[in-house]
Amino acid sequence: MNRYSNKAVLVTGGSSGIGLATAQAFAREGARVVITGRDEAALAAARRQIGADTIAVRNDAADFASAASLAERIAQEGIKLDAVFINAGSATFADFADVTPALWDSIFNANTKGPYFQLQALLPHLNAGAAIVLNGSINARIGMPQTSVYAASKAALISLARTLSAELLPRGIRVNVVSPGPVRTPLYGKLGLDAAALEATAAQIQGQIPLGRFGTPEELAATVLHLSAPESAYIVGTEIIADGGMSQL
Repeated sequence: MNRYSNKAVLVTGGSSGIGLATAQAFAREGARVVITGRDEAALAAARRQIGADTIAVRNDAADFASAASLAERIAQEGIKLDAVFINAGSATFADFADVTPALWDSIFNANTKGPYFQLQALLPHLNAGAAIVLNGSINARIGMPQTSVYAASKAALISLARTLSAELLPRGIRVNVVSPGPVRTPLYGKLGLDAAALEATAAQIQGQIPLGRFGTPEELAATVLHLSAPESAYIVGTEIIADGGMSQL
C-alpha cells in the first residue's frame, strides 16, 4: 500500500518502541517522516532504520520551549503535516502515598500539558484534513495500583480527543486516540525494576490478557496508520482500544 505518498507526518517519541514502529510503517507507505526524541544517539539510529529522508529532531515532550522550536523546524523545512502521532510521554508509576507534587507535574507535563501545547504550536503547520492520533492507555480505564497519576494524565489526554475534535473540525482536522494495553517495548525496561522483578511483573500482567500475550509495536502502528488515513475519515473523537481484551473481557 502507498497511502501516504506525497504526505508528511510527525511521530513524537519516534526513536523506539511504538513510535519507531509507526514511523517505519509511515515511511514504508511513502510518507516523509519527522521524528522526535530526547536522545541524540537513539534518534540517529532510528533515522538510519526509517530512511535517509527522515528528519530527526531532538525534543522533550514535557518542555514547552521545545514545542515552539519543533514547530519552527517544521516551518524551516517547508513542511505541512498531514498526520501527527503524539506518542512521546512518561510512564512513571508510584504508590499513592509516595506521589509528590513534583512527580505529578513531571507526568502531567509529559503526557498532557506538553502534548496540548505541542499541538497548539503545530496547528499552523497542519494541512486541512490532517489527522491527529494521541497515544492513550487502558490505564485510564482499569484501576491498576501505582498508576493513579499516570492514568489520570492519560484520561485527560483521551478527553482532549473529543474537545479538540469539536474545535478543529471546521478545518477538517480529526483527532482520535489509540489506547494500548501491554506492549513489549523498551518502556517496560524503564520501570525501575531489576531483570527478575521485570520478568515476574510481565508474567503477572500477561496472565491478565485474554489473548494470552503482549501486543507488538507493529500492531499498534497499524492502528495509528488506519486512524491517520482517508479510509477512516468518518472516525472522529474516538478511542480505539488495542489491549488483547484486557480491559474489555
